[in-house]
Amino acid sequence: MTPLQELIVRFQELVAQVPEFFQPFIIMLAAAVPFVEGELGAMVGLVGGLNPAVAGVAAATGNFLSVALVVALTGRARTAVVHRTRVKATVGGPATPDVHAVDGFAEPEPAQPLSKGRQRVLTWLNRFGVPGASILGPFAIPTQFTAAILVAGGSPRRWVLLWQAVAIVLWTTLTTVGLWLALTHVVGV
Repeated sequence: MTPLQELIVRFQELVAQVPEFFQPFIIMLAAAVPFVEGELGAMVGLVGGLNPAVAGVAAATGNFLSVALVVALTGRARTAVVHRTRVKATVGGPATPDVHAVDGFAEPEPAQPLSKGRQRVLTWLNRFGVPGASILGPFAIPTQFTAAILVAGGSPRRWVLLWQAVAIVLWTTLTTVGLWLALTHVVGV
C-alpha cells in the first residue's frame, strides 16, 4: 500500500470512529493535505458514510482554507523579496544576480530544472491565464502548489483565490457527484 493510500485509509478509519458531529472536520483536515485535496477528501467522507453534500462542502472548505493559507504566505514572501530587490537596486547593489541575456532580455537562471508539473502549470498560465491554470492545475500538481506558483509569479492574490475557489468547487463537486452516482447506481449502497 502506498503512503497516500495508507493516509486515506487512516482518515476513513478516523471518520468512522469519531462522533457524527466531528466527521466533517476530519474531512476538512483530510482535504487540506496536498495530493488528497477536495476530490479525495470527499471520497473519504462518502466511503466513511457521510451525506454527499456534507462531504463535498467539508472537503472543498478544507482544501480552500489550505490554499488560502499558502496564498497568504507566498504573497508575503514575494512582497518581501520584491521589496528587498528594489532596496538593493536603489542602494546600488546588484538587483538580479546570476542573470544572462537572451536576445536582449535578461532572465534569471533557475537554481534547478523545473518539474514536469510546474512546467505544465506555467504553460497553462501563459496560454490560458490564471483561470485556466487554476482549473487545469490539478491535472499536474496539487492546488496548493499551483496557487503558490501563481502568486510567486506575480498574479494578484485575490484573482488567484477566486479561481482556485472555482477550481476546487468544480473538481470536488464533479468527483463527489460521480462517486455518489457510482455508489448508489452501480454498487447499490
